[in-house]
Amino acid sequence: MVLVLFSVTLVSSAVVGAVNMITEDAIAQAKAEAVNAALRMVLPEYETTEKSDLVIDELPISVYSAVKGGETVGYAVESQTKQGFGGTIRMMVGFDTEGRIINVNVLEQNETPGLGTKMCDEGNPLFESVRNKIPSQMKLAVRKDGGEVDALTAATISSRAYVDAIARAYEAYGQVSGNVAGQQNEKGGNDGE
Repeated sequence: MVLVLFSVTLVSSAVVGAVNMITEDAIAQAKAEAVNAALRMVLPEYETTEKSDLVIDELPISVYSAVKGGETVGYAVESQTKQGFGGTIRMMVGFDTEGRIINVNVLEQNETPGLGTKMCDEGNPLFESVRNKIPSQMKLAVRKDGGEVDALTAATISSRAYVDAIARAYEAYGQVSGNVAGQQNEKGGNDGE
């Protein structure tokens, strides 16, 4: 009986390992394509990007400096937060050279369907509250916490997480661009979703 159990475990482990090896490259390629698509979505027209990797609050952050004609035309920050209702939220935040938010593209989230997932919808109140604004020139927090960002209805935790990721992106933008990143996210309480 022990020999049969050992054999089944060995074969199962080998199959799982083989499937992982087969799909690993495809998954990495899909993630790279998603990042490239997000860069095109959040940046002005550019020719090349230069990537800088940072760690902010123990989270890895990537900053892509977009260059056209030898001049920097914008920055895209692949930011994340672990404060989402469903866990980690990853997003690409585009900034112009003055620090103004151009666009936001949510890359990954596991929020409540119909509530927190609305952060991915075009024209959502979170994005509309930060579009074309410089985070250091506003109170970067949801209105419930005294800020200027409109939250998603019935999704306060998801909304706070979105703002947290943008604040972290702005800090990374400031470090790479040389512009001093201003105000940090005002962390609120722990209301339910």
